[in-house]
Amino acid sequence: MKSIDEDIKNGQFKNIYLLYGDEAYLRNQYRDKLLKALGGEDTMNTSVFSGKDVPLNEVMSLSETMPFLAERRVILLDGTDLFKTSCDEFAEYMKQIPDTTFFIFAEEAIDKRSRLYKAIQNQGRCIEFVRQKEEVLTRWILAHIKREHKQISGSAMHAFLLRTGDDMENIARELEKLLCYTLHKDTITVEDVENICTVQTENRIFDMITAVSTKQQTEALKLYYDLLTLKEPPMRILFLLAKQFNVLYQVKSCMSQGMSTPAIADKLGMKSFIVSKNVSQAGRFTKESLREAVEECVELEYAVKSGKMSDVMSVELLLIKYSN
Repeated sequence: MKSIDEDIKNGQFKNIYLLYGDEAYLRNQYRDKLLKALGGEDTMNTSVFSGKDVPLNEVMSLSETMPFLAERRVILLDGTDLFKTSCDEFAEYMKQIPDTTFFIFAEEAIDKRSRLYKAIQNQGRCIEFVRQKEEVLTRWILAHIKREHKQISGSAMHAFLLRTGDDMENIARELEKLLCYTLHKDTITVEDVENICTVQTENRIFDMITAVSTKQQTEALKLYYDLLTLKEPPMRILFLLAKQFNVLYQVKSCMSQGMSTPAIADKLGMKSFIVSKNVSQAGRFTKESLREAVEECVELEYAVKSGKMSDVMSVELLLIKYSN
């Protein structure tokens, strides 16, 4: 990110930029910053292609066209999945684009083994946008809150991050709601967070497993039916349950080795506030039961896909079995 900021500040640009990674908020911000710095308000010499099935012959032909009354022709390709497919001719073209043409690629996921990625790596800049660390997110949130002349308690910040997760796009959306809700208040409290901030599906899954671990079968099933009411597909719920059980299994394995919370966070690449929450939950299970639960999820998924069981029933059976 610093390299892009420096390029914009100095006015010296690479002809190709690839922005990728699962932190969509930052990726889109820098995509727009580059687009504005390179093309400004000039729509005549700026072209945008998004989605799959991009007409690459048209893109290459456009790239060869001299900009009209301007220094640059800018071409943005957004969410095209070109880095997951074979496009050797286009990859070869990246090595010889005109000096007046500037490409911006924005993708969530790429294959670094692709010829296109390697060509851009040699000719331009490849910048990965990853989920930010807890301390970075905290500073970013505090800066927004301070600009609104407000304060937030440590417990409220903790509650906010637990609800939003580490996706900056979701954090920004929930923070805007929170600031509007506390418009006439100087300090944001835990109660404010609980009243206005949306609980993410992943958090509901966590609550569901907590209910299972404490043998609250009715509560576990209620949370499941709530998700179904919200049009959450049963197979996605099963996938998230398997994912959470697997996280708990890994946390439990680390705990059995006497590892501290920061050490577990470092090893598993997780935020420390999330690890703390998982350590508490993992303590209610044995290592063997967590492994069995993960295997059970895999077996149920196979049963659904092979037509032996309905998707709704698969999750019901899992919850009933482990909360019995």
